[in-house]
Amino acid sequence: MPTDLEPVATVDITDCVCPMTFVKIKVAMDELAGGAILAVRLNDGEPVQNLPRSLKDEGHKVLRLLDNQDGTYGLLVKKSEEA
Repeated sequence: MPTDLEPVATVDITDCVCPMTFVKIKVAMDELAGGAILAVRLNDGEPVQNLPRSLKDEGHKVLRLLDNQDGTYGLLVKKSEEA
């Protein structure tokens, strides 16, 4: 049985730089149904500072941001029901 925080898709953007980080996330979010959860692996620095804010601005809900202790972060984001 899936949990409330189980992602339906995962995207690794550690090989991207801004603004392509947001472009990849936006494309991935567009492919999901409303209310679905996306897991994202991203680098420290600009991506971790900007992406959560940009996703919130788009109407999505950031559920969790975890430091992986290796220079990357794990982000769980829930797609807006209206999107």
